Amino acid sequence: MSESKEIKANYGADSIQALKGLEAVRMRPGMYVGGTDTRALHHLVNEVLDNSIDEALAGYCTEVKTTILPDGSMSIHDNGRGIPTGIQKESGRSALELVMTELHAGGKFDKNSYKVSGGLNGVGVSCVNALSSHLKAVIHREGKIFEQEYSEGKPLFEVRETGTSDKTGTEVIFQPDATIFDTVEFRYEILHTRMKELSFLNKSVKLILEDQRTKDENGNYKTETFISEHGLVDFVEYLDKSRTSILSKPIHITGESEGVVVEVAFQYNTSYSENVFSFANNIQTMMGGTHVSGFKRAIAKCLKDYGDKNNIFAKLKVTLAAEDFREGLTSVVSVKVPHPQFRSQTKDELSNAEVSGVVSQAVSSVLEYFLEENPKEARIILEKVMIAANARHAAKKAREMVQRKTVLTGSGLPGKLADCSEKDPALSEIFLVEGDSAGGTAKTGRDRKFQAIMPLRGKILNVEKALEHKIYENEEIRNIFTALGVSIGTEDDQKKLNIEKLRYHKVVIMCDADVDGSHITTLILTFFFRFMKPLVESGYIYVASPPLYLVRKGKKEAYCWNDKERDQKIKEIGGESGTGVMVQRYKGLGEMNPEQLWETTLNPESRILKKITIESAAEADRVFSMLMGDEVPPRREFIEQNAVYAKIDV
Repeated sequence: MSESKEIKANYGADSIQALKGLEAVRMRPGMYVGGTDTRALHHLVNEVLDNSIDEALAGYCTEVKTTILPDGSMSIHDNGRGIPTGIQKESGRSALELVMTELHAGGKFDKNSYKVSGGLNGVGVSCVNALSSHLKAVIHREGKIFEQEYSEGKPLFEVRETGTSDKTGTEVIFQPDATIFDTVEFRYEILHTRMKELSFLNKSVKLILEDQRTKDENGNYKTETFISEHGLVDFVEYLDKSRTSILSKPIHITGESEGVVVEVAFQYNTSYSENVFSFANNIQTMMGGTHVSGFKRAIAKCLKDYGDKNNIFAKLKVTLAAEDFREGLTSVVSVKVPHPQFRSQTKDELSNAEVSGVVSQAVSSVLEYFLEENPKEARIILEKVMIAANARHAAKKAREMVQRKTVLTGSGLPGKLADCSEKDPALSEIFLVEGDSAGGTAKTGRDRKFQAIMPLRGKILNVEKALEHKIYENEEIRNIFTALGVSIGTEDDQKKLNIEKLRYHKVVIMCDADVDGSHITTLILTFFFRFMKPLVESGYIYVASPPLYLVRKGKKEAYCWNDKERDQKIKEIGGESGTGVMVQRYKGLGEMNPEQLWETTLNPESRILKKITIESAAEADRVFSMLMGDEVPPRREFIEQNAVYAKIDV
């Protein structure tokens, strides 16, 4: 009997398994937290934070402290009411144990307990418990302290009273399960970004972030406090810090209808990018949703009606599109919904139909008044809209040129591209290499079966400062589009990127390991973020890490990627004194021979690739704008805060 027939023969009633309790979460973590990668790991923190922020939304919490403990575990402590610990009549179990161990248990289902909440379906903290090797809940409530501990989601003992307290609140301490997640190391910068966002979204709530894994020279832990006085207005000003604003201050809108609370802030600037960031019950909706569609509809209608009424568009020779009204717009749309509906457990897109109209009405009523009362600023906005319309038509023609096959190459591929023989995109990778010299070395050193090489001449265009049609007319950028096989523009969305025919699932930026190389890498990443964002979101973009040094003595040699590794290898090879060790500093990829480049940077068995991900679209937008924009002071401040060391090569 064949193996497949044997499997079918054995398929009976006993083959059906019913996963009990939290077993399903441990078996399929991707269904509940989106995977097992770094993003999923930090999603656990968000699930616990959601509960604390829900307490703040309900008016019972003013401070939340998030702490990375010395052993790498996480503590989240709020001063809310504290999770109830009494016996729940229906189950005969402690309410705390139910919340921590049952997927659909919690106060979020009782409209009298929470008007709105982020943890909409009651699976949040129980999922964290299921995916933790150890979790401890400490509750301050009714003048007492209660505790319960769990392992892999299972209680280790009954809820017990451990002392008295004059405070209220909940502390959850958890250690993610290393057998489930790819990494269990929490990254401070990701938590920092989330804390800052939450402070803007919940003005006057104090959020504290502390890292107890290391101390500074004074013996203090790294600690930051986030609190915003003006909420979303502060958020927009923070995002636009490195841009030149058109309006004197952001337009701020608040409203409530049908139980939906709406808050919006937006500002126009001189850039060519549209940046709409959205949140539902404090959860970032990366894919937007009905609240975003309502906002966009209101912006286009109000500005179009005002322009028609005042005859501003009379000399415009091209037709207007909705996107023209959003060029150079930075906005944050936040809604609080009693019963939010999302398209997935990771809550990337809000789907409540009623929210669209509520947001649209709130924005329209305020924007119509603003335009009437501020005719000078209204005209400035609409003049920018007309420039955007003309530029869009020019960009459409330029995009069409990108799509056409060149006459010189029958395949339509750029002449500089050294393609691979593999036709399966999932098995193919392309290296965008700085300079023809390094490109030649890479072509010789690569594995031709699955590695393609595309040399880039010098620094590509800074897309942050260029009109869209100029970007598509740039030869290097056109070559990238053509080599990758992607196309731009549909009838519904002329800027939408179609990646169905993407030819490589690894797009690797490979530049020199120096300041110029870092600048070129940033230019290319800015281009991908602004014009090929789906490739970043799909996890297809990488940055190569060529070594800085080769340390050699006799037959012993080692490659080093930083000064610390270099010094360590010098001691290993040459002893404490390091006498007789030769150190070669690679100032460019072209200084390596093909074999060295293969061994250090191209070979999948030994290379280091950095995968580019977007943890926060708002923060990524701010950083790219700051690094590639016109404003120098924010860029200088960022470099001073983030540079490990600065050195001038002579």
